Amino acid sequence: MMHDFLANNHDELIARCIEKVSRRPKRNATPKQLKNGIPRFLGQLTRTLEAEQDGDAGAGLKISGASGGDGAALSEMGVSAAAHGTDLLNLGYTVDQVVHDYGDLCQAITDLAFERDAPFSVDEFRTLNRCLDNAIADAVTEFSFQRDSAIALQQSADLNERLGFLMHELRNSLNSATLAVTAIESGTMTMAGATGSVLKRSHVAMGRLIDRSLDEVRIKGTPQEPHQVFPLAPFIAEARDAAELDAKTRGCTFTVTEVDPSLGIQGNRDLLLAALANLLHNAFKFTHSHTEVTLNAYAQGDRIVIVVKDHCGGLPPGDPEQMFTPFTQRGEDKTGLGLGLSIARRSVEADGGMLSVANFPDTGCAFTISLPRRSLQ
Repeated sequence: MMHDFLANNHDELIARCIEKVSRRPKRNATPKQLKNGIPRFLGQLTRTLEAEQDGDAGAGLKISGASGGDGAALSEMGVSAAAHGTDLLNLGYTVDQVVHDYGDLCQAITDLAFERDAPFSVDEFRTLNRCLDNAIADAVTEFSFQRDSAIALQQSADLNERLGFLMHELRNSLNSATLAVTAIESGTMTMAGATGSVLKRSHVAMGRLIDRSLDEVRIKGTPQEPHQVFPLAPFIAEARDAAELDAKTRGCTFTVTEVDPSLGIQGNRDLLLAALANLLHNAFKFTHSHTEVTLNAYAQGDRIVIVVKDHCGGLPPGDPEQMFTPFTQRGEDKTGLGLGLSIARRSVEADGGMLSVANFPDTGCAFTISLPRRSLQ
């Protein structure tokens, strides 16, 4: 009888399946697989065959399901197969691995039966095939459902993150434009001066953000803008002009050191400027009232270093790297989205740079952008 053959050779069959699995690229039997996979299926197959041999077809169907499966509810074997499919997905395998696992067992049974000259009846082979079909169908169905759900969830998270990035950058540019308009309306500044330039640049930045987002909608990917070498001094001056309005609004001292006019950097100027603006905005947001925020930019060997230092009192406990995770906020001020530092790091790293933070307990912190140094032609 096949059920006696399976019961007596259980360990040998499992060992053969594991050996077959180990020969497949990047695939090894795991404790999770052994819990819900082939061993449990083999036991259920054995019990199904035994029930049918005893004339209790109903008990066999309860364990393994009818031919073609049951759309109303999974059988005992179907539940285990579905768990097996989920396990393989969580372990990073593809759907073909699900099918191979059950195929390995079928091959192991066939090979061992041939070696031992074990005769099986046609009905027993039919039961074996029915059980394999149902288990494979349920495992693949659950695998596909869980995979599709995970993909849909990730796509939703990606969309939310991209939308959050856009709204964050638009808000920053709008805030700079609003501060500039307020200063001009007060009569202390004119459109012809630096404040007027801040207003114009803010509008240009908002337009470019919208254009890039529309391009992404059209072609499902943000087009890469050409990376140009540009002088560091006017770049820092532009960031300074916009930040000075923020500093005045928040009652902070803002000090910017002179920049060597011969220094240059290469990259997407708009995105790097937005990254620096995010660091400055964070500095003014968290620094203590009536303290100083500094901006320094200088050469250090073959690198350009840009440092924004504040007097926030030091970083909160925990890993500082967590601050660069999207939607993570530090401190008690939760008015933002927690995206500024994540956006800044992505923009800097896209141009071969690095963004790091140094903590000075009870004093403040310093965010450092490091970019390759370029010579100006």
